[in-house]
Order: sequence, then C-alpha cells, then structure tokens
Amino acid sequence: MKLIQTIKELRAELDTLRKEGKSVGLVPTMGALHAGHASLVKRAVAENDVVVVSDFVNPTQFNDQNDLLKYPRTLEADCKLLDSCGVTFVFAPSVEEIYPEPDTRQFSYAPLDTVMEGKFRPGHFNGVCQIVSKLFMIVEPDRAYFGEKDFQQLAIIREMVRKYPFNLQIVGCPIVREDDGLALSSRNARLSSEQSTQALQISKALFASVEYAKAHTLAETKAFVEKAIEEAEGLTIEYFEIVDGDTLQTVSEWNDSNYIVGCITVYCGEVRLIDNIKYKEHQS
Repeated sequence: MKLIQTIKELRAELDTLRKEGKSVGLVPTMGALHAGHASLVKRAVAENDVVVVSDFVNPTQFNDQNDLLKYPRTLEADCKLLDSCGVTFVFAPSVEEIYPEPDTRQFSYAPLDTVMEGKFRPGHFNGVCQIVSKLFMIVEPDRAYFGEKDFQQLAIIREMVRKYPFNLQIVGCPIVREDDGLALSSRNARLSSEQSTQALQISKALFASVEYAKAHTLAETKAFVEKAIEEAEGLTIEYFEIVDGDTLQTVSEWNDSNYIVGCITVYCGEVRLIDNIKYKEHQS
C-alpha cells in the first residue's frame, strides 16, 4: 500500500496501471475509519484490481464550522486498517491540493437534495458533489463504493452520475452495525460511554417500527418512532421521514410505493447521528 498526497502522483500511478488493463475501484472517505468503511473497502478489493481510498475531511460539505473542527482525524490508524484490507493507494491530500482556488460549482438535484439533510444542512450536498466529482475526475474509477447509511447522499450521487459524463458504476453497500445495533459512524468516537448507550435507542426504535408497521398505518408508525426517541434520555430528534427510496419524497400510505425507507437524524448531546431502515425493499 502506498500513501499519496498529490493529484499528480496519484494520476501517474493510475495511468501506468490502467495501461496494464487494471480495473480501478474508489472508496471516498473522510477518514476516522471503522468496520463500516472496511466492509466497503473489502468489497472494492474483491471487485477491482486496484483500489484507491481517499482520506480527506472535505470542508465544503460542513455548514457548521464547529463540526468541521471537531471531526476526528486519524490518518495513521486509517492507513493500518486499509493496509490490512489490501488497498493499493491511500489518497490523503491537503485542502490546498484539492481546492487550490474556491470551488464555485453549483450542483442542484431537486427535489432529492432539498429534503431531510438538504433542508437542515443547507449547502451540504453541494459540497459533497464538489468533492466526489473531483475525486471521480482525479481517479477515473470503474466503480465507486458508498454506504447506505448515508442513504440520501447515495441517491444524490447516483443522480449526479446520471447527469454528469462520468463513466462508472456506483455501488451501494449495506449499513454495518455494532452487535448491539448502533450504526457505525466516525462520529460515534465523539460519544461518551453513557451516550453510546443512549444512542442505541435510535436503532432500537427503527427495528421495532418495522414490526409495528405490519399492523399500523404509515402515520402511526412515524409517530411511534418519534415518540420512542422523544422519550429516550439524552436524545433529541431533528427529523424522521418515511420516504420513497428512489425519489426521497415523503409517502403517506404504505401502498404509495414499493420501496419505502425511514430516514432519521438525532442529536445525542452535541453529536449528530443519522440512520435509516427499509420498510419495503426495492423490487429490482
């Protein structure tokens, strides 16, 4: 495994390997890696000859500068994990390398990016599209891997690839959870042991709601989850929406769509956590 910090060096390495007919997989990350990232990386390693993992905390997707400053940065530990997974290159550029000048590009994929996270974090998805599109142009991967925990982000990146001239496959990978059900997240590192226990109520409420939904209306199920979080100690719900998994628009009845997902954001203390659950699986 090789650590690379400049675009020029990475492109030179990849150009040589492509001339040998090697396929390239990309896993974009912001570092602070955990088993959830490792599952994406291992899949990329299994499906490609060469795997690039970016390790870059992207400033343009943070609408809260305090959140940016507190975001964990653990490059040395990340590299050890990635080396054990069989990664070819870790791309860990400086902010100046990625943004030698301000990125003024505007990405708009309404209504996908105007609801949920788009509503509560204005500018967030524009920043995500800025960095992901840059990485796609730098790496030119055959496949890029993203976790379904960031469900809305995955939908927006798929839409960006449809509208941009990117020739690659987007691979969505299932949520990885702790044994107790908590969705793995780099932000979990900021939780105290007490908060980690409190945060379990998020996934517990979601899992319970799947069974509850079998005998109740969509509105009743939404209220069930909201009540469970509101009554849980240490948690403050920002939103819980039950949406069509393709359009991300809210649905009001279970028969409104054959692909229905519940998306939630909860504050545990100052730490903002997201999760989601599928009520009706996509019929492919």
